[in-house]
Amino acid sequence: MKKYRHEVKDPIHAFIQFDEDERKIINSLPFQRLRNIHQLSLSFMVYPGATHRRFEHSLGVMELAGRVFDVITSPYKISDEVRGLFSDCDVDLNDNSVLNYWKKTLRIAALCHDMGHLPFSHAAEDKLLPVEWDHERMTREIIEKSEIKNILENEVSLVIKPEHVVKLAIGPKKAKDLEFNDWEILLSEVIVGDAFGVDRMDYLLRDSHHSGLVHGKFDHYRLIDTLRIVTPPAETDNGEKSKEPSLGVEEGGLVTSEALLLSRYFMFSQVYFHPVTKIYDLHLTDFLVENRNGQLFPTIPVDYMMITDNEIMMNMYNAASNKDEKGHKHAKRIIGRDHLRVFYQRYPSDLSRNKNAVKNVFNAMRNKYGEDFVRYYHMPAKGKPASFLVYQNDDRADYALNLSKVIENIPTPENEVVYIDKSIKDEAKKWLAKDRENLINFELEEEDADK
Repeated sequence: MKKYRHEVKDPIHAFIQFDEDERKIINSLPFQRLRNIHQLSLSFMVYPGATHRRFEHSLGVMELAGRVFDVITSPYKISDEVRGLFSDCDVDLNDNSVLNYWKKTLRIAALCHDMGHLPFSHAAEDKLLPVEWDHERMTREIIEKSEIKNILENEVSLVIKPEHVVKLAIGPKKAKDLEFNDWEILLSEVIVGDAFGVDRMDYLLRDSHHSGLVHGKFDHYRLIDTLRIVTPPAETDNGEKSKEPSLGVEEGGLVTSEALLLSRYFMFSQVYFHPVTKIYDLHLTDFLVENRNGQLFPTIPVDYMMITDNEIMMNMYNAASNKDEKGHKHAKRIIGRDHLRVFYQRYPSDLSRNKNAVKNVFNAMRNKYGEDFVRYYHMPAKGKPASFLVYQNDDRADYALNLSKVIENIPTPENEVVYIDKSIKDEAKKWLAKDRENLINFELEEEDADK
């Protein structure tokens, strides 16, 4: 008997279900390639369990996107005002065929949203793609110019427009040449939104699980159940309201929203900005640039999809064992776990006296020991948590920052690190202890501070 519904076991969502159309996307080469793209680059060198891939993450994003769609389009969640707003987009929220089309499109977009990632995800994106290219643009290329387009137009039971998948998968910030209506903007928020995007929900839960840290966990069941479409409060003297709907949360979900944002802070602090994972990423980037002799990754989908973590690791092992291979030094640092060591980081007491304290230490170290032995890396602040609307119990909407002191005071993760070769670490410690006060108090020239 032919199955029309399929399921896979998942450590985060128990079971993930999908239909025959979605299975065709899952079985495609662009999606299967994600089995060989690590979610967290080389973080498994620090957190041994963090070997998960973008394949299962993308399945999880599809699962959550479907759940969110069902909740926010429930008749009990949609006011007449909201229905009227979307009628201007030719979207009838009373028409099940319309809802079925957009739910299917959203779930497929969720499957496709990470197809454009380079080997080892974000590690070398800015160095190995052409100018003005990133993984979102590559994702769009794959959707529009690979077998995905043919599947959407010719092989599924409900024909899906590739342009709709692109819009929902990467959003208006990354597809500025496309015209979005309010409905498309809202659905793209479901996947890539700064506040309640299910991409973020899944990666926090999944990365936390596989890294062995509890910091990324939050009650996503409760959070999703309290999501709804909200319009902003009146902000003019005559009480006129903005008519731009967005993804918000009911008052009962505010605490869970706080937990989501705190999870993000903790995971950035403990995992994504971990100084040792970052130095591995730097060594990896150096290796890729040198091993490929500066050659950029191809942007033609059929060629791009032939490159995964597997090919990179094979080249890396080969280079590590052969000093004549390009990238030997960097490959050996990774394979032999001989990475540069953390020497100096941001210390509040030092920064309060001089905001350039870390850069001062780096410049002095570089001048003393040379660039081969010293490295500087700044992990800039990711910005304050996104503001979002809360639908209060009295049927009014207000911004979360006006209602939550927790959200208002969530710190912004940032780190700045000086790394050195282990061969000079002991000597450098003595040198820093002797000259620390002079280095901290030294004022950089403006152009040096900006480098």
